[in-house]
Amino acid sequence: MPRLGPAARWAGKTSAADLSEIRAIADDPMNPQSGIRPGPRLYILTPAVSDGAALAGVLAEILRAVDVAAVLLRLPDADERRLINRVKAAAAGVQGAGAALLVDGRPDIIARAGADGAHLAGPDALRAAVRTLKPNYIAGAGALRSRHDAMVAAEAGADYVMFGEPDADGHHPSRDAVVDRVAWWAELFEIPCVGYATALDDIDALAAAGADFVAVGDALFDDPRGPKAAAAEAATRLEVTETTT
Repeated sequence: MPRLGPAARWAGKTSAADLSEIRAIADDPMNPQSGIRPGPRLYILTPAVSDGAALAGVLAEILRAVDVAAVLLRLPDADERRLINRVKAAAAGVQGAGAALLVDGRPDIIARAGADGAHLAGPDALRAAVRTLKPNYIAGAGALRSRHDAMVAAEAGADYVMFGEPDADGHHPSRDAVVDRVAWWAELFEIPCVGYATALDDIDALAAAGADFVAVGDALFDDPRGPKAAAAEAATRLEVTETTT
C-alpha cells in the first residue's frame, strides 16, 4: 500500500484530482456547500502519556478494528527531542493504517517528527503556525469559543475546525451547544467540521447535525471495557448514522 500524503490520509482520498479539490475547498472557506457530504469519520484524541510504546500498541489495536480518519497526539511536557521521539513512535502505525497523525500544538516539530499536521488552540495560534505548516501539513483549529473565532480561523487557512473539546481545565460546552455550532457550520461552510463527543452517546447527535468527523478522547480511553471496545461502539454509531441520514 503506498504511503498517503497528509491531505489524502485526512480526507480518505488518494487521487491527485481529489487532493486538488480538497485544497481548493480549504482555500475558499466562505464557499457555500453543495449539500452533499460523506458519512462522518472517527477522529481520536489520545491522552497525554509519556509511554509512547504502550500508546502505540493501544492505537494499533484500535486502527486494526475500526476506520479512523485522524489521531491527535496529546503530549506531556518534555524536551524537544523526547517530544519528537514520542511522535515518531506513534507515526508509523497510525500512518500505516491510513490515518493522519496530528500533534496537539507544537507546529515547530511536525516536519522533523514525521507527523501530518498540528491542531492549534484558537485563531491566533493558527495564524502563527500556518506559514510553518502550509502547504505540506494539516493545520487544524480548535479552542474556538465563538462563531466569530471559527470564521476567523477558516479565513486564516484552517483545514478543519473543531467544536466542543475541553479547555485546559477540563471544562467543555454542553452537548446542545456543540450540536448547535456543528449544525450551523455544516449548513454554511465547506471546510470540514469536527464535533467533539464528551460521551459515546453524543456521537449520534453530532453526526446527525452534519459533523464531517466526530472526535472522541477521554470517553474512549477511560471506557471500562477498554479503548478498542469503545472505538468499536463509536464506529458502529457512525455507521448507523450514515445509513439512516
